[in-house]
Parts: sequence; C-alpha cells; structure tokens
Amino acid sequence: MHLQVLFFNPGPYAGYLSMVLPVCLHLYLRICGWKGMPVRYKIEKGAAAVAGMLILCVLPSTMSRSAWIAAAISCIWVAYMHRDKRKWNILWRRYKKRYILWGTGIFLILLLAAAGMFFLKPDSALGRLFMWKMTCRAIAAHPWGCHTGFACAYGGAQSLYFASGNYAAWEERVAGSPEYAFNEYLEFALTYGIVMCILALFVIFACLWIGVRLRRYGVCGALISLLVFSFSSYPLHLPAFIVAGICLLLACGIGDVIGKYLILCVCLVVWLGGYTEKWTQEKDACRDWMNARILYHSGAYEAANRAYEKLYPSLRNKGTFLFEYGHSLHKSGRYDESFECLDRARLYSNDPMILNIMGKNCQALHEYKCAEAFFLISVSRLPGRIYPYYLLAKLYSEPNYRDKDKFEDMKWNVLNRTPKVHSTAIEEMRQEVEEMAKNWNTDYMEH
Repeated sequence: MHLQVLFFNPGPYAGYLSMVLPVCLHLYLRICGWKGMPVRYKIEKGAAAVAGMLILCVLPSTMSRSAWIAAAISCIWVAYMHRDKRKWNILWRRYKKRYILWGTGIFLILLLAAAGMFFLKPDSALGRLFMWKMTCRAIAAHPWGCHTGFACAYGGAQSLYFASGNYAAWEERVAGSPEYAFNEYLEFALTYGIVMCILALFVIFACLWIGVRLRRYGVCGALISLLVFSFSSYPLHLPAFIVAGICLLLACGIGDVIGKYLILCVCLVVWLGGYTEKWTQEKDACRDWMNARILYHSGAYEAANRAYEKLYPSLRNKGTFLFEYGHSLHKSGRYDESFECLDRARLYSNDPMILNIMGKNCQALHEYKCAEAFFLISVSRLPGRIYPYYLLAKLYSEPNYRDKDKFEDMKWNVLNRTPKVHSTAIEEMRQEVEEMAKNWNTDYMEH
C-alpha cells in the first residue's frame, strides 16, 4: 500500500520521506568504491541510490517546507559524519580562505531560499508563528501541564489575547482554531508540563548521543529529521510516526548487547497490541459515525441523535463528533443535553462554532446573559468571523433583552467587517440585520 494512504495529506507523507532519505544517504556513503566490491554491496548501494533519487523526485511536489528543511539538515549531518577527517583537515588548512568564501556564499543562498519558502505561502508561515505564540502564552498559564488538554488551553489563551485588543491586523487574519500546535515540543510542554518536556528531550538526546558513539549515522539522521520536522508539524499525532520514533530511539539507544533485538520486538509487540485493539474499536465506531453523519446532514436529527447516542461511549473524546452530536441535539430542541455535550466538546476542540451553539442553547432557554457571554467569547476567539456578531445582533434585538447601543455596534461589525471568505451566507446575515434595524420598535427606542 502506498505510504501516502497512511497520512491522508502530503505534509506528513513528506515528513516520513524526509526520515528515509538520510538512511538512504548513509547506506550509500558507508560503502566505498565500486570496482572489486561484492555483488551484495553493489546491490545495497544501488538500491539506496535509486530510493534516494525517487524520494528527491517526490519531495518537492509535496510543498512541505518543514519536510524540505528536515531532509536537508539530516542529510548534511549524515554527509558530515561520513567525511574523511584526515583529508578534511588537510584541505581545510590548504584552502581555508576559499572554503570561508564558499561558506559565506552558501549561507546567503540559504537565506534567499528561506525567504523564498516564506513567501511561497506567507500566511501559512505567519499562522504557524501565531500558533506558537498562543501556545507559549498557554504554557505560561499552565507551566505544570493542562489536564484539560491542548485545545481547551489554547482556545482560552487565544480568547484572552484577542479580548485585550492589543494585537496586529495580520494576527486576526491568520488566526484559526487548530487541532495541533504544529510544534510537538510546545504542545508536549503545554499538555504535560515543562519539566516532563525537558525530561523527554533529555532521553531523546541521550539515545541520539549513544547512536552517534556507535556510528549508527543512518538511524541518527532519521531521528534528527523527525526532531526537525516535529518543530513545525504534528508527526506524533500519527501512528506511523510514533512507531517509527520508538524504533529509532531503541535502535539508537540500545547498544551491541545480547537481546537488543528481543527487547525491540517485545516493546513493539506490547505497544502495537494495545494500539491495534484500540484502533480496531475506533475504526468500527468511525464507520458507524459516517452512517450517522448522513442522517445529520440530511436533517433527520432525531434519527441522528439515536445513532450518536450509541456511538458516544466510543467517540466521546473526539471534538468533531461531540460538536455534531451537540448540534443535532440543538436542532431537535434538546437544549440542555446539547449544552452538556458541547461543554465536553470544548475540551477537545477550540472551534468557536461550539461556543456559538452553546450561546444559542442559552438564548433558547431565555438565559440571555449566559448567551451573551458565550457569543462574546466566540468573538474574542476569532474576531474576523462575522457569524458571532450576527448572533449578538439578534440577541440584542430580543424583546426581553433589547439594547440599542449594543445592537448598533454589532450591526456595524456585520455590515462593515471584511470576511475571510465571502459567501452568500454573509450576504443573507447582512440583509437580516438590516431588516431587524428597520423593524425596530421606534417607541421602545425613544423610551
């Protein structure tokens, strides 16, 4: 089966290829010469060269800058470790000035390449920087780890940041509701605490150091690629990377002792045994979830609720499932149950639509202050979204909760803010707000 099927998008697929490339380079470089070489080594060197060239053909098309950087750094490291130290020292003494000049030129080219990669997808790069900034703010608020998980802590930090009003225009433009921090180190520190993150890094670098001492440059190069790729992506959320990471650490850290392969196999069998059972259960539940979604999207909410209720024990830790279940309950008029389900969804997703539906539940139950609070949190979560302003405008036009000044403020936001993606839904919201303004009770306003 093609590797890309395991990753669903080209980013992680490229990251996996970037781990294989330094291994191919190591296998190629460790076999010197060609003439007089045994056939077995010729086949090994040729296979490594062909595999490496195929990866180099595929890697640019993935458009994953994180994978490009990881592959480049790990391959440069492997090539450096395979250098002939004696010849290197002689050439350095003889051509020192020339090498410095070449090094300066290469450094400038790398700077231009880095600028080119930034301008290739600038908003994507700025979005990553903004996510890291918000994650760092969340870590400062939870230095010992956040038991509610990444999504809840990140969403809270972003809401507080935008609520302060002290932010740049580009930050509002690139902000979103990410599932991951796109930096495994920051996300680990937020979830489990700074101390645990430092301990994990200590173990990783200890294994890497042992691997270098044992001259396992291919394995170490693959691990370095994974470490670099983890700096700006989310590989450890995918099973293929977790398995590869464990194998690489064990391959680096276990010395040439009796039973090293037995230890490796036992660890993998135990880990994969537990994971396979869990994966099989989730696979069956997700298949049934797809059937329930057909009912949900077709508007058969009562039938969807029954299907979601059966799946809840298996999928109660998935934010998307909880949002759909809560929204379906809302559409069925079961507002209290919907609120409870969506309140749990906030632990696993920072999507502001969860807050919007919770606010609508409160509004339907005539708990207007509670509804206003959720809508305002949604506004501060992503200030560039039009929908929460529209919901607040509707709330302030309620007969029992009218507020002319606040309504006018929300009306201005709905009519004048530039949406990230223009759609017919935006136009419909704007028309409805204008209609609400026209139908406002004049006598009540004057009073």
